Amino acid sequence: MTDIDTWEWFGNRTFHHSQFAPPAKLREARERLGLSVSVCLPTRDEAATVGGIVKHLRRNLVERARLVDEIVVMDAGSADDTAAIAEAEGAAVFYEHDVLPGEGPGSGKGEALWKSLHVCKGDLICFVDADIRNFHARFVYGLLGPLLEDPEIQYVKAFYERPIRERNALRATGGGRVTELLARPLINLLWPELAGIVQPLSGEYAGRRETLEQVPFFSGYGVELGLLVDIAARFGVDAIAQVDLDRRVHRNQDMQALGRMSFGILQAAFLRLAEEGRSAPGNFATTLVQFSNELFEYRPEPREIVTSRRPPIVTVDDYRRRRADPVAADG
Repeated sequence: MTDIDTWEWFGNRTFHHSQFAPPAKLREARERLGLSVSVCLPTRDEAATVGGIVKHLRRNLVERARLVDEIVVMDAGSADDTAAIAEAEGAAVFYEHDVLPGEGPGSGKGEALWKSLHVCKGDLICFVDADIRNFHARFVYGLLGPLLEDPEIQYVKAFYERPIRERNALRATGGGRVTELLARPLINLLWPELAGIVQPLSGEYAGRRETLEQVPFFSGYGVELGLLVDIAARFGVDAIAQVDLDRRVHRNQDMQALGRMSFGILQAAFLRLAEEGRSAPGNFATTLVQFSNELFEYRPEPREIVTSRRPPIVTVDDYRRRRADPVAADG
């Protein structure tokens, strides 16, 4: 893709959430098209924020706007009250280890998203991170808008301003460090056709079920990069759109956590390159050595980080059976 192509894509496939307000307008489109909508929140120890998000969704998009049909929480073994709080506010809660047990164990955010396709009932599925502190309905209806108004769009990514907390104050910019230092250079270098994506690692995105079920999901933090690359490869870059959601405030992670995230993303990139025949498979390490400094003594802390890949869920027998006969599968 040339620079001109990138700018053309950016102009045709970039929106602002205000273009899709109010949500009632989208409800009319959803009903006319006969589509159902699921919102899924992958969680792990998000008791501080998940209740407010589910409550806001239920009141504003389920009950008032009647745009969303169900709110699903896919919990990855929270040690706090995340699941109980979410359920009390009206979400359907599922536990990652209970879904598709016949497919073997897995872990990581991508695992939760992949398994959520099995339990979510919607034709359109919107994924939202559960640590957002300034949650608003636009985080959902903004992403659903392009899917409901343009049948050619298959997958929609969010972008926004990401402030970062410094001491007791928020600085207007500075978030998205992994994006700017790793993901954006990586994409421009290896998949330049995706260079117009403002925030390739954003945790909020929506897609059509028939699209999401046909692509694989990386198990860990590489899931966002993998989905972009695989959807573009299978359906074309014009199947992807992005929406400006203005501002997102969430829990900023420390540098070591960002290092582990980057390591997982690099693993996903190398696995994808191997599939494309641009690198040799299996020739990279899975151990990340980081260092702690206690009392002026540096200590190595090796961490095993293994990124795996779940196949397109439409190839899984249990999923096909559930989609063919959801009543029998639920029974």
